Amino acid sequence: MNILRFFGAPALMLARTVRASARDGLSWHECLRQLHELGGRSAWLVTSGMAFFGAVMVTIADSQARKMTGNLPVVGPPYFELMVREFGPVMSALLTAARGGASHGAELSTMSVNEQVEALEMSAGDPHADLVAPRVVAGLLGVPLLCILGTMAATLSAVFTASWGFGVDGTAFMDARYVDGWDVVAGLVKAAGCGLYIPLAAAVAGLSARGGAEAVGEATTRGVVAACLGCLLIDFVVALGFQALRV
Repeated sequence: MNILRFFGAPALMLARTVRASARDGLSWHECLRQLHELGGRSAWLVTSGMAFFGAVMVTIADSQARKMTGNLPVVGPPYFELMVREFGPVMSALLTAARGGASHGAELSTMSVNEQVEALEMSAGDPHADLVAPRVVAGLLGVPLLCILGTMAATLSAVFTASWGFGVDGTAFMDARYVDGWDVVAGLVKAAGCGLYIPLAAAVAGLSARGGAEAVGEATTRGVVAACLGCLLIDFVVALGFQALRV
């Protein structure tokens, strides 16, 4: 996949969306509806998925701690830092991309193949302002909130697993000794970047769909794959940026 096309198409979609929204305005009612579709309906998946992820991480940490130090609580502070800065944002964003990206891609590609997008344009509407912009606003607001929710679920799951599964002080996994403001900023930047990219990637795939049911399936798959890969690339780029700043 061409990296310029991978990020170039969503960047062009973003530019057209901003221009159309500035010209036609933004429907806040539709933004709230999309926020519910993306955030509200993904909350259970993100919470339960991150809870399982937190439990698995502690189980692996226990295995490693027994080999290295024999003391599981000692890995609690670095676990919390890693969850706030890295795993909480990116894993929550991936779960959101799997569900939200599929939902956006399927809906927009169905509208495209049914010629509803063309009908919207013929009635003086703009699909970038009416369809894409509310989803972008919902992503920018919803994904960071889901990342915070997912990080809390993984941390609480770690506390419970360490306490009841391995009989150690689970509250060590909420020890914020190594967490500073830059860790929180890095996590929120990753979440906001993924929240911006997920709906744009789905819109690029969905609005370009042509044909019938097979095209809807292909566009949905393409949107989810692009959204997931984009989240991983954004995570890598932001991590490199903060590493370069040495924060």
